[in-house]
Amino acid sequence: MDLTEALGLVAGILTTAAFVPQVAKARRNGRADDFSLPMLIMFVAGLALWLAYGLALGAPSIVVANGVTLVLAGYILRVKWLTRRVAPAR
Repeated sequence: MDLTEALGLVAGILTTAAFVPQVAKARRNGRADDFSLPMLIMFVAGLALWLAYGLALGAPSIVVANGVTLVLAGYILRVKWLTRRVAPAR
């Protein structure tokens, strides 16, 4: 592994690990009120595109970091979607 790939791997580990406490909180509370639904949808879409980009480049650091973060963010999106408050009908 060259230095550039190692740097990307460390960066990916740190940014992915930073997301773990949010997942733990959402799992513990069963809610994701701290996140906006549009932000989560855009974030998950962006992660999916980064994952595709990493696969196209054959860059393991991009693939692993974005793949794992996609799973974590997808979990929070699922919790947010299932517990969202729907405006009452008029």
